[in-house]
Amino acid sequence: MEDKSYCAVEITADIIGGKWKPMILFYLQDQTRRFGEIHRLIPRVTKKMLTQRLRELETGGIVHRKVFAQVPPRVEYSLTRHGQSLRPILELMSKWGDRHRSRYGGAQ
Repeated sequence: MEDKSYCAVEITADIIGGKWKPMILFYLQDQTRRFGEIHRLIPRVTKKMLTQRLRELETGGIVHRKVFAQVPPRVEYSLTRHGQSLRPILELMSKWGDRHRSRYGGAQ
């Protein structure tokens, strides 16, 4: 049996896997967004969960968090250069989802 510590798919899944991370990355791939924008685009995610997932992506070097010193505080999220390297994966996931939408009952 192969040692899972060397499985490249597991490494990728650990960084970008789960219910919300791929969607967060999809919406950040083309532009910088504020927290509220991301939450409006993914309304089923709780604010607490969104915050946790953004922090995990930031810790992984995938997402950059920029805080502006103003009142009220403004925070923007964008993909790092390292995070931009995930664009081909996100594009393939999107195409696969479009192609198989009817099979899995996804909303249009």
